Amino acid sequence: MKNALVLGGTGFVGRQVCEALQRAGWRITVPTRRARNAQAIQHLPRLTVLEADVHNAAALNALVAGHDVVINLVAILHGNANSFEHNHVRLPSLIAQACRTQGVRRLIHVSALGAEAKAPSFYQRSKARGEAVLQAAADAGDLDLTVIRPSVIFGAGDKFLNTFAALQSVLPFVPLAGAGTRFQPVWVGDVAQAVVRCASDAHTIGQTIDAVGPDVLTLADLVRLAGMASGHPRPVFGVPEWVGQLQAGAMALMPGEPLMSSDNLRSMRVDNVRTGRGPDLHSLDITPAGVTAIVPTYISARQGAA
Repeated sequence: MKNALVLGGTGFVGRQVCEALQRAGWRITVPTRRARNAQAIQHLPRLTVLEADVHNAAALNALVAGHDVVINLVAILHGNANSFEHNHVRLPSLIAQACRTQGVRRLIHVSALGAEAKAPSFYQRSKARGEAVLQAAADAGDLDLTVIRPSVIFGAGDKFLNTFAALQSVLPFVPLAGAGTRFQPVWVGDVAQAVVRCASDAHTIGQTIDAVGPDVLTLADLVRLAGMASGHPRPVFGVPEWVGQLQAGAMALMPGEPLMSSDNLRSMRVDNVRTGRGPDLHSLDITPAGVTAIVPTYISARQGAA
């Protein structure tokens, strides 16, 4: 039985990855700073939760030892340049060092569609630098690397479409910056299956795989879909980016994680759709699910439960 170390295993995507790994027969280790964060996955057979700080080099070295594959899902959507650098660049560097020290070659790294050195947002640029760090280690012969680049990820428990659905239950209309930006949303279950198949298939070593769904929709389209699925459709009005920046600044002053940050808005200056001809989910024998088919099932269920 093979052993997988899943970094970021307690998050939205991580929980799905752990369940998919369990179904595939893997033994799984999930580190977290607080064990209570792992309540949603602690029931899974063959899964061990360890309290550890993966940003600590010594702790990460100890965690990596004895595993057949490391899966890195750690990411943040909101923050400043330093926090993006810490999570998206420095951590991959520590992972590469730990893998080299412990002789663990196989690494599955989940990055982001649109990760480019000259992209408009800190998030996208830091994701590109993280990929570059790992690719340098792979080029040096230290890693057997596969990179997965998902577009925006949707599914039960997401903080994207569920939030827009909830907003439309209380707002008379939705003012939306970046309304015309196009996305190619991918279902979280398909991303999780892609991770498992890459971990199990040596033929994916050296590949960068675009994880996208079959539907290309604007942000306004997605917000309308969330509203219709919730039973509270509202008019959606596009607003200029400067208005959105004012909204983001106000949201940043409120407690909790903001719905939209200034950096998120900058990322929407470019479309988030597949443009290349390299591998995608079909290359893994995965037929991706459409957002228009799945979103109504989980948002309507959530609204009914509420």
